[in-house]
Amino acid sequence: MTEQRHHPSIPLAAWQRPLGLDYPNAAIAAHDHGPIIDDGVFHGLPIGGMGSGAIGRNFRGDWSRWHLEVGKHVNRSVWPNQWSVFWQTASQQAAQVLCTTQPDGDELSTWNWNYPVGAGKYHALFPRAWFDYQHPDWPLELVQEQFSPVLAGNLKESSFPVGVFTWRVTNRGSETLRLGLMLTWEHTRAVEAAGLTLQRQHNAWHDGNTTGVTLSQTSDQALSSHNGTWALAVQAPEAASVSQWTCWDVAQDAAALWQDFASDGQLAEYPTSQQVAADQRSATAIAVTLELAPGESAVIPFSLAWDFPIVEFADESRWYKRYTHFWGTNGDQAQALASASLNNADAWRNAIEAWQNPILNDDQRPQWYKSALFNELYYLVDGGTLWVDRAVGEPEPAEDSVGLFSYLECYDYPFYGTLDVSFYSSWSILALWPELERGEIIAFSKTVNDADDTVVTIVATQVQAIRKAAGALPHDLGAPKEQPLIKTNAYDFQDINNWKDLNLKYILRIYRDVTLWNDQAMLEATWSTIPTALEYVHQFDSDGDGLLDHSGADQTYDTWAMSGAASYSASLLICALEAAIRLAQRMGEQAQADTWSEWLAAARQSFETKLWNGSYFRYHTADTDLREVIMADQLVGQWYAGAIGLPAVAPHAMIRSALQTVYRFNVMQYANGTLGAVNGMHPDGTVDTSSNQASEVWSGTTYAIAAMMLQEGLDVEGWQTAWGAYNATYNELGLWFRTPEAWGVERTFRASMYMRPQSIWAIEHALAVRANKA
Repeated sequence: MTEQRHHPSIPLAAWQRPLGLDYPNAAIAAHDHGPIIDDGVFHGLPIGGMGSGAIGRNFRGDWSRWHLEVGKHVNRSVWPNQWSVFWQTASQQAAQVLCTTQPDGDELSTWNWNYPVGAGKYHALFPRAWFDYQHPDWPLELVQEQFSPVLAGNLKESSFPVGVFTWRVTNRGSETLRLGLMLTWEHTRAVEAAGLTLQRQHNAWHDGNTTGVTLSQTSDQALSSHNGTWALAVQAPEAASVSQWTCWDVAQDAAALWQDFASDGQLAEYPTSQQVAADQRSATAIAVTLELAPGESAVIPFSLAWDFPIVEFADESRWYKRYTHFWGTNGDQAQALASASLNNADAWRNAIEAWQNPILNDDQRPQWYKSALFNELYYLVDGGTLWVDRAVGEPEPAEDSVGLFSYLECYDYPFYGTLDVSFYSSWSILALWPELERGEIIAFSKTVNDADDTVVTIVATQVQAIRKAAGALPHDLGAPKEQPLIKTNAYDFQDINNWKDLNLKYILRIYRDVTLWNDQAMLEATWSTIPTALEYVHQFDSDGDGLLDHSGADQTYDTWAMSGAASYSASLLICALEAAIRLAQRMGEQAQADTWSEWLAAARQSFETKLWNGSYFRYHTADTDLREVIMADQLVGQWYAGAIGLPAVAPHAMIRSALQTVYRFNVMQYANGTLGAVNGMHPDGTVDTSSNQASEVWSGTTYAIAAMMLQEGLDVEGWQTAWGAYNATYNELGLWFRTPEAWGVERTFRASMYMRPQSIWAIEHALAVRANKA
């Protein structure tokens, strides 16, 4: 294969893969841990705003990931949704679907599928992706850039349900070239609206320099989440023509459509408005056609928008999505959204570059890190993201309201805002949209004093427990199967009323956010819950040594049991007490601060005398085979302490020794440092297999440990550790754009599309702290 060029419009840090190239050696789901989503390797960046629903086009070219129903995962290729190209010179011509595969069976069989695998590259650097087509027999340069305006610091456009697709085409031949680009799109949301009677309509329109088609649907339920509109639009160059088949039947008209386009690169005009039969699989098509002289270039921007304003959960719990704050709740604004996208595309692209370029242009940051840093943000759009303006029926909020925001732990464990995990992941939201982080913490604060006496059966133990005790922080803000943001703590695998980490992590997030953003109002809004949260966990100090005593898998490692005091919760407790003391002093509560100081002194002494073994901190104090296990995450409290300027949880000599031990054993003695930090390892160099989680690498934990290493000046160790997580995700295990919670050297993974890897943004914070100290 001829060496392929790198198009100058694509940043060098963008992840890349040859178009359509499979990866048979990818990790597979660890099904012994229960049903786990495994959709294979063909994925790409999504389009859509945060909370608006998302659609993913993979690097084969087909649209296969559908997260339009917020909180629901669908992976299926909708084959009529395609980009196609026609070109013609005096001596040759071709028409091609820009997809390296084809549908099974006879559907659309007359179309020219199977664009050559490897004839070009897919590039991704969230929120932008590029398809760089480099067909060896074509006399044209053809590059498509796609993005949605998910912009750092922007609380408006970041919610918009739109995608922009900018084609850059150049005639590289010696003859005049006729070019046609066609987008075909099925009225897909109709497929999901089972049980509803739908009225559907397709309408072509022209507005100034913009031409498009709108697909509308309404149901027999006035407040259904399926009521709304799609719009496809294009702004063609001045010498180009735009044509469309406003409505075509997928089963009946596909062959005629392709014959029409493949003959001359444009479409015969169909009626501008057409109603769709109830049982019809309807689609639309829009094409741009132009001529290019040798060496001539053109830029052709398309857009896709949707306006389905309602997100709907169980028991008729309905909310208006965030973007409706700006576009209204009628569901008829897709055309306006599509036009606005085209009119603002250049400004949005400039905003993306202004945000990213200081990092991309910094030679001190490795290219792989830049790639992962931005690409892991895909999950803020793809993660069942809930960003709502208000509940249906409630009055409109204040103009400056930012709504309510949360996203799923993952689709296998579909819980919103999972507190023990978002402790790691929230660094990205804090860095880029701090108002949303603030809102989620406020939402958790409102749950502290609540009790839910509903009796549930705990899955892991089959013991009955109440859903949530007063004083205990919930595991989550709810699940799509119930009423998220209203009914919290949907998790029932373990009894969270006995968990040791949730309350401590809640306090540390408050301190971090209040301190980094100097947010006194947030402190005043949450202060009363902090004594309650600490008093609740104090009951777990059963021997009075100042540390919390465990009685099973009662923290984020919810299958990895701890007994007695444990380094994980002990380091968290010390850091949380240091934070609480300072918050108390800031609130003028010195007596409370003094009480916590006494507790802190006892905890510090016990941490060092009971858990330090001369090289690292023991897994726990109980006299079991796990006592001396080297836990990668043993100093999680020190990670936060170093990040937010609190006193170290132990002498620095101990901290460095412990981190170096983790690096030597958990990182370098596991797959030679190529997969990240395994959670548990015995001092003899064997992996702890006492539970599935002990023997796993956790992507988000690995990035957090790397951030802590960088904070402590262990640069070689930190970058190598982080690279292992990157290498597993984007190279070795084929887990791109579905980064899981966990994987192992046996090439299995668990819980794809996971929240915790957002912790890579803690590395960015660590670098910023170091730069400020320099």
